[in-house]
Amino acid sequence: MIVKKVVMVLTNSSKIDEENETGLWLSEFAEPYVEFKKNGIEVKVVSPEGGKIPVDPTSLEDEQPNEWNEPIAKLENTEILESVHFEDYHGIFLPGGHGTMFDLPESDALKEALAHFAEHNKLIGAVCHGPAGFVGTKLSNGKWLVDGVSMTAFTNEEEQQTGLDSLMPFLLESKLREQGAQFEASQAWSDHVVEDGNFITGQNPQSSQSAAEAFVKALKK
Repeated sequence: MIVKKVVMVLTNSSKIDEENETGLWLSEFAEPYVEFKKNGIEVKVVSPEGGKIPVDPTSLEDEQPNEWNEPIAKLENTEILESVHFEDYHGIFLPGGHGTMFDLPESDALKEALAHFAEHNKLIGAVCHGPAGFVGTKLSNGKWLVDGVSMTAFTNEEEQQTGLDSLMPFLLESKLREQGAQFEASQAWSDHVVEDGNFITGQNPQSSQSAAEAFVKALKK
């Protein structure tokens, strides 16, 4: 039996501006990580710069579930994305957090990885702000990665409700639409997952678990 392998790409960005800290949204990483491991999937945790991952303070709960201890420990020292041999992996998954809006679209290594996974019909998953990593990525034929793909992500409505919309480098829903995505928004803060071919995306933190379950199911096919 082949052991399935997934690489999870996390943000290194810790600040929106001097007043607002950001980083990874913890549940969007921990829930999928636990789901993947529970199903016998090997997980590598990486980031554009490697090293310790900043966690958005507003995503921390008073008490984290015990099963999150392992994923939380992984945040202490991630491998650098450039060191990954994409050929060895069956899927890539991008958790969110506002940090992703700042560094993931700037990562050439991530663009290269995503193009590889798309062009080799491998699974690509993301949740909430994770699809910010898709922005600006082109395939070898010059088409945008998301062109014609049905997907979801953190919506403009949800961003406006956070009050951080004016501080973002772009609005994620708008940018994905601009690059040709068939964007499907559901009610704000509702559990919403869209599957289209090898793409599996979740709208917000409420969708992390469902997106992970859909990803595992697709990986096992």
